[in-house]
Amino acid sequence: MKLNELLSAIGQMAKVDPEITDLIYDSRLVKPGCAFVCLRGAVSDGHKYAAMAVEKGAAVIIAEEPLKVSVPVIVTENTRLALALLSAKFFGNPAGKDIKVIGITGTKGKTTTAFMMRSILEAAGYKTGVIGTIGVAYGDKVIQTANTTPESYQVQKYLREMADDGCAYCVMEVSSIGLKDHRVAGFTFDLGLFTNFSEDHIGGVEHKDMEEYLYCKSLLFQMCRTGIINIDDASWQGVTKGHTCDLVTYGYSTEADLVAHGEELVTVPGFLGVRFSATGRETFTADVAIPGKFNVYNALCAAAAASVLGVPMEAVQAGLKAVKVKGRVEPVPVPGDFTLLIDYAHNAVSMESLLSTLRLYQPKRLICMFGAGGNRPKVRRYEMGEASGRLADLSVITADNSRFENVLDIIEDIKIGMHRTDGKYITIPDRREAIRWCLENAEPGDIVVLAGKGHEDYQEIEGVKYPFDERVVIREILADLEKGVTV
Repeated sequence: MKLNELLSAIGQMAKVDPEITDLIYDSRLVKPGCAFVCLRGAVSDGHKYAAMAVEKGAAVIIAEEPLKVSVPVIVTENTRLALALLSAKFFGNPAGKDIKVIGITGTKGKTTTAFMMRSILEAAGYKTGVIGTIGVAYGDKVIQTANTTPESYQVQKYLREMADDGCAYCVMEVSSIGLKDHRVAGFTFDLGLFTNFSEDHIGGVEHKDMEEYLYCKSLLFQMCRTGIINIDDASWQGVTKGHTCDLVTYGYSTEADLVAHGEELVTVPGFLGVRFSATGRETFTADVAIPGKFNVYNALCAAAAASVLGVPMEAVQAGLKAVKVKGRVEPVPVPGDFTLLIDYAHNAVSMESLLSTLRLYQPKRLICMFGAGGNRPKVRRYEMGEASGRLADLSVITADNSRFENVLDIIEDIKIGMHRTDGKYITIPDRREAIRWCLENAEPGDIVVLAGKGHEDYQEIEGVKYPFDERVVIREILADLEKGVTV
């Protein structure tokens, strides 16, 4: 793309007009003919690397201040905003034109709601991609990302790839930091979804206080055509302050546009979920294939969004019944009358929430297999041991990313917390063998949860990440058991 065509996105023009090969904001990745965008971060300032970028072949520098280099310098007030606008232009403005984008913000529930939306849309026949905590997923591809909402260049790149791959929709988790840093600037979301708001991300390089945190979330509703709002959340008016979009509300409140009625737990071997009904914009009853009554809100949010898009309620029901979120109370098929789940819970708060939710399904036994990460605060291990000791009928303590620590030392720390309870436990340091023990010893009616790894597909030991996808490990163990292979 010619430089001046690119710069038209930010209302600028250069005296020269070379061909621009790429947009780069990391000086280590500079390539000949690129435009280098200087970003100021918490630990580094791209302006300091402009001269190095020029030496490597950058054709133009985008900066917030004049710089003495041998190529044109385009000065703009905010280079993060400029990067978003330039990236959208560079990738052909895919959002809205080639793919519809749904953004989801909220303190909790973004990932689950995103995958509910994807499941619903694909049940309706629309190929759909996801950008969020678990990474970027479309078709058979899963790409790991560093942030819930990637940098704006990556957002636009993935939108272009999804559109070119035939995706009609992208569902994106939109973090408050992503909004604050203009990562999703440069396009209009078809829908913006709000799940809930509570204290999080305060301090350090994140938000200075709750007021700023809420304000940043509210920005989504100045960037979308229709907002889907949880009217039961106490902060819903704050998050919609200054909105420029139409609003559709959901909740148990009779004032909502889509109203939930009741909820009941649904359990059969291999399936834990919740059932609810709704009236208002639509009337339906749905089974949701993710446990926990709180998931009624996530499902209702997705259903309200689907109704705005004109998706048939039959597809909503089918999508919710089939939804699966990788590593989030994810069921794994097993040849027995027990339920096996994989979950990412890796601290006391998430462990408490997970096990409390699963207890409501009244299993014969609740078995929790877990470990704790090395080179992390020991108090986290004590707290995890205490949480599992209180809430699980049996804890199987094992390894989980021991990093540069001895796994036996980590297990001893976990046991300190365990001994604060009267919970039963066994220790099996090898995680594969711990999984095998769970599979061999589960009884009909049990719920077995493998906690900690979730969507991760590795074990980190002594600085090396070894392949370890629990789904693959389970298949291999089951195959060995079927053949009568012993260890």
